Amino acid sequence: MVRGCFHCAGLLVGLTLAAPLLAAGPDFTRDVRPILARHCFKCHGPDDLTREGGLRLDDRASAVKAADSGEVAIVPGQPGRSELVQRITSADEAEVMPPPTAKQRLTDAEKETLRQWIAAGAEYQAHWAFERPVRPAAPAVSRPEWVRNPIDASILAKLDREKLSPSAEADRETLIRRVSLDLIGLPPTPEEVDQFVADPAPDAYDRLVDRLMASPRYGERWARRWLDLARYADTNGYEKDRQRSVWPWRDWVINAINAGMPFDQFTIEQLAGDLLPDATLEQRIATGFHRNTMTNEEGGIDPQEFQFYALCDRVNTTGATWLGLTLACTQCHTHKYDPLPHQDYYGLMAFLNNADEIKLEVPTPELLQRRASLERTIAERTAKLGENFPGTDSGSDPATRQQYLKNRFSAWLAEQRNAAVDWTVLQPVSAKADLSRFEILPDGSLLASGDQTKRDEYDLVLRGDLRGVTGLRLEALPDPSLPKGGPGRTYYEGPEGDFFLSEWTVDIDGQPLKFASATETYGKLGIGGGKAAASLTYDGEFQTGWSTSGREGEPHAAFYTLAAPLQTASDASEVNIRMVFERHYSADLGRFRISVTRDVRPLTARETPAEIESLLVQPPQQLMPSDIDRLQRYFLQTAPELTITRAEIEQLRKQLPAPPTTLAFVERPADFPRETHRRHRGEFLQPKESVPAHTPGVLPPLSADVPRNRLTLARWLVSPENPLTARVVANRDWSAFFGRGIVKTQEDFGLQGAAPTHPELLDWLATELVRRQWSLKEFHRRIVTSATYRQDSRVSPELAERDPENLLLARGPRVRLEAELVRDTLLATAGMLSDKLLGPSVFPPQPANVTTEGTYGGLAWTVSPGEDRHRRGLYTFTKRTSPYAMFSTFDGPSGEACIPRRDVTNTPLQALTLLNDPVALEIAQHLGNEFAGRTDAEPERLRTLFRRCLTRSPTPEELTLLQKYLDHERNRLQTNAEAAGQIAGSGAGPAAERAAWTLTARALMNLDEFVVKD
Repeated sequence: MVRGCFHCAGLLVGLTLAAPLLAAGPDFTRDVRPILARHCFKCHGPDDLTREGGLRLDDRASAVKAADSGEVAIVPGQPGRSELVQRITSADEAEVMPPPTAKQRLTDAEKETLRQWIAAGAEYQAHWAFERPVRPAAPAVSRPEWVRNPIDASILAKLDREKLSPSAEADRETLIRRVSLDLIGLPPTPEEVDQFVADPAPDAYDRLVDRLMASPRYGERWARRWLDLARYADTNGYEKDRQRSVWPWRDWVINAINAGMPFDQFTIEQLAGDLLPDATLEQRIATGFHRNTMTNEEGGIDPQEFQFYALCDRVNTTGATWLGLTLACTQCHTHKYDPLPHQDYYGLMAFLNNADEIKLEVPTPELLQRRASLERTIAERTAKLGENFPGTDSGSDPATRQQYLKNRFSAWLAEQRNAAVDWTVLQPVSAKADLSRFEILPDGSLLASGDQTKRDEYDLVLRGDLRGVTGLRLEALPDPSLPKGGPGRTYYEGPEGDFFLSEWTVDIDGQPLKFASATETYGKLGIGGGKAAASLTYDGEFQTGWSTSGREGEPHAAFYTLAAPLQTASDASEVNIRMVFERHYSADLGRFRISVTRDVRPLTARETPAEIESLLVQPPQQLMPSDIDRLQRYFLQTAPELTITRAEIEQLRKQLPAPPTTLAFVERPADFPRETHRRHRGEFLQPKESVPAHTPGVLPPLSADVPRNRLTLARWLVSPENPLTARVVANRDWSAFFGRGIVKTQEDFGLQGAAPTHPELLDWLATELVRRQWSLKEFHRRIVTSATYRQDSRVSPELAERDPENLLLARGPRVRLEAELVRDTLLATAGMLSDKLLGPSVFPPQPANVTTEGTYGGLAWTVSPGEDRHRRGLYTFTKRTSPYAMFSTFDGPSGEACIPRRDVTNTPLQALTLLNDPVALEIAQHLGNEFAGRTDAEPERLRTLFRRCLTRSPTPEELTLLQKYLDHERNRLQTNAEAAGQIAGSGAGPAAERAAWTLTARALMNLDEFVVKD
């Protein structure tokens, strides 16, 4: 055996302590694999690149074969002949494994476990998570009367083995608070508590659960947990961190959960809703799940590089959300611990790589109705422009008025015909670019689509009669398919819908044309200032050029006068054009058209639309009545006499409501796919061989006849054959109720993840979820109606010693509330929480400088007016580089990464926040004013305030202590009017009284019990 590394310095997760040996030897999954994973797999695992000595210990066939040195690591049944045993027991520091440099020696118990395992035959077992879950039989238990459903049987069977008993059921006040916070994320009101406590019916609790699950608040509470996985935020992240609109997707999640959408459909629509037959607007909105990826808008970036990193984020998020695997490791190399080859990462990426990113308009019925009404008014007023023409309202008869308008139109027409230029469109033959493709439209224009870089080149071939040509026209045209209507393709980094033409060259028969001058209808740089003009597109400088920033969605044109008329003899010459788009952001033209003229006059910029100009140059006798009508309409839309009238119509046009937008996916055409390459060491600049879409080899394969697209991937993830997804989802939602998953490492079900505390229960939950058609509502109902969930959470001395983490679930859950629930509970306690559902994100009070200091592109945090000030936490605007301060204090996410499991900390800053945060203080003042102004007896007021804050009734000792505190603060503040005024804020009644009640409310809301689900 090679005298080299024979260890793994990975993190020990799971059960590594030696268990009592069975007659057949230690259990591989429970006892042996964790030791090998910790100490050995890093150097002797699946990764070919880092494997030392040719020895692989994660695979039995490899482990029992001779290594490169000829020695055999494992000889089944013969530990004395096994090099592995000799090396781990060696006293020679040059021989012993793991080597001393690892600073992670095997314990004697671990060495003995490995020796006993080899002696028993060194049998391997597949990792439990990669085996399809099997529904276990109901176990026999000591107290069948305690069992309400199979969850309880599984829990009780393990308690029986540990000689422990479950706790008694929690009292009703505790139960209603617990289940309310879990199902809808809000505490119950005292009236709801009284109603439940007084209900003697056996099904009172079941009806309570039904009521909570029917509440629209249920969708809000569970949507917030899904947003953690989706890395939802309202800004793009990275350096500029500008605002984005993706809240319609968040609203889709809330609605889908409230509607009870099965989780398999929930998955399919979010990953591939646009690929479903006759996809609805809602299904297309659903694809925003993977559009929550951060977007880098920093100047100078390569869009292709950050498209790759966005794909990496999507692969990693897919792995964590549905598979519970740390796929990020395989971006750079074969996984060191799990059987996931480097190639599999890019096989999964290939499924996601053919999606184009779009902005999707999401109009509401009300908005469409209002817009249609305004459009009718605009059309009516536009149609009557001729009736309002000055000079036609002098009281003359209609015939006279009509003649006046006709004369004015004829004069205009003659003037325009004299100035019109006859243009001939060059017909495109071919168009090429590295990452783009072009569609030739019927009007002779080219429409570009596909990917971009910050320096793109278009190579065009056009054909036409060039004899005697004196000038060229380049039209930059809008199109609905382009960002903001175009004419440019800029989407992320620069002004949306803009372009920047750095240089262009025109060759005929291999000879470049020379331009004498150029002009444009409009030119402006979007970023950096300076001049933007057509004359700069042939000056040889790539940092200068033509742009039309600020007037996106409109047509523009550049006019080029040749130095000399063309002398070509052919009537069908080919023109080769090279267009270069080079800016510190990608800025290609999206739709454009090129024409030529033989007009001998110097070309000047004309904003007359090409279609109108083509009519103006035709002989009058060839014009159809419809052509004359079109010219007359254009005259009325440009005549100076109607400037004021048109301005009124333009004001109406500005009032047209723009629909909200959201970020979504659309699949690329089948004949224009992106190619996915393996990236050596995971680096963008090291593309290697092409990789087809495929699923990880350790998991069930796809059928050969299914298309390799996102829809297939989504269906595979939730297929009954997939052993991971149902387990991962069941475990994640279980943790929401109990504060800890059956598998603690919710994000890692691989070899380095924690072992399940109740493997049979996890398999039952997974199979039950699928059996109930992936209904999470039914799944949640099974959990909250179990006897296990309904236990008292108090810790007996025996449980504190035997099971301090409550792994055995011999008592009920006791968990700190999530960040958003802390704020929601504060608002609900004071009766200030808004009932408003859905809609754009809002800006509740917080210190003003949180979003303006220390980050690029500071956000002015203007507090939302009205009830938006007090909406639920999941509607709070999230700026990735500076999240809402209160949520960050209570471990809320920033939206920068997928979070399957939030950290839970306990810091002094949390107590200070509950005391001094603007929201907490405002709520305390509201309660102080309310209770200071009540007329019922003071002890009853204190009892009511206590119940509002903590749900339960106070004990006599607690009530006495609260009264003493109130009296103390009241006496203190009566002699300090300034302090009383600052504490109480505005309100009616004596400031000292209101301030004393404010401080009392604030003290109650700062109790540990207030922010804990007990």
